[in-house]
Amino acid sequence: MLRPRLARPTALLTAGLAALALLTGCSVDGDAAAGSSAGSPSAASSSSAASSSGRVSDGAAPSSSRAAGSSSAVASASRAVESSQAAEASRAAAASREAEKSAAAAAAEASRSAEAEAEAVAEAEREAEASAEVEVAAAEEESAASAGGDGLSAEGQQAVRQAQSYLSFTAFSRSGLIDQLEFEGFSNADATAAVDSLDVDYAAQAVKQAQSYLTHTAFSRTGLIDQLEFEGYSNADATAAVDGLGIDYNEQAAKQAQSYLSHSAFSRAGLIDQLMFEGYSASQAEYGVDAAGL
Repeated sequence: MLRPRLARPTALLTAGLAALALLTGCSVDGDAAAGSSAGSPSAASSSSAASSSGRVSDGAAPSSSRAAGSSSAVASASRAVESSQAAEASRAAAASREAEKSAAAAAAEASRSAEAEAEAVAEAEREAEASAEVEVAAAEEESAASAGGDGLSAEGQQAVRQAQSYLSFTAFSRSGLIDQLEFEGFSNADATAAVDSLDVDYAAQAVKQAQSYLTHTAFSRTGLIDQLEFEGYSNADATAAVDGLGIDYNEQAAKQAQSYLSHSAFSRAGLIDQLMFEGYSASQAEYGVDAAGL
């Protein structure tokens, strides 16, 4: 049996090498292709990123411009709102002041109206009182006229009798006599009518009254005039009565000084001052104190 020939292994080897070379070439090409393929997405990605960056960059400027415009509009709107609020507050304050003025004016008017009403009421009351007094006086006059020929009622006639009785033993001024009759219970109308129906000389009554005083106590000229006026005589009647009596006021001062010393103790100067207080002159007071032995 013959040995196998060596040519066959060579051919096989050659064929195997060729196949290996072929496989190797494919692998290299595949790797290159793969590398190229792998590199392409990266490049594409880079290109896409660059493009995207460009687009972002290109869009950023308009966006920034739009943002600035929007901010300006917001600021303007805010200022407009603030201005509107300030104007509204100003109008509200003005309205409040106007309302206060109106309220004050209304209060003043109400006060004036109330005062006017009060004055009107007071005036009406005064008129009513005056009317009532007129009516009373008219009624009294009518009553007096219907009472008889002398114009006095029965009560008035009694008042006349009482007045005449008083004048028979003491002096009275007109007002003093009316007061005395009223004290006795007669009405003012009856007392007045009774006194006025009498023919009384009140100047003479003043003289009589002054003389009556001087019989009981001492008076200075001014003191006696004041006393007569207190009794209701006019200043003219009182002055005429006192000046018509021819009074020695030195003697009146002496009498007054003795009366004081009988009731109280005085120094000389103190007694002179007291007499001058009573209306005596300084010389009259000194005369009176000297006469009293002080």
